[in-house]
Amino acid sequence: MRTTGYVIGLLMIVLGLIWIGQGSGYFPYPASSFMIAQTIWVLWGAILAAVGIAVVVIVSRLRRRG
Repeated sequence: MRTTGYVIGLLMIVLGLIWIGQGSGYFPYPASSFMIAQTIWVLWGAILAAVGIAVVVIVSRLRRRG
């Protein structure tokens, strides 16, 4: 269960960073993506990455208890 939490949290962080990169125009791949240079995706990416960080922190604290 802990490993699954870590994997999900890390995937959320990576996906959030990709969204931030695409929304800001720093990661324009694929070239036909509707997310490129759309600032709303920077916001969504930041939210997703923050939730991913929270998941990793919560899972790590549960690990210390149990």
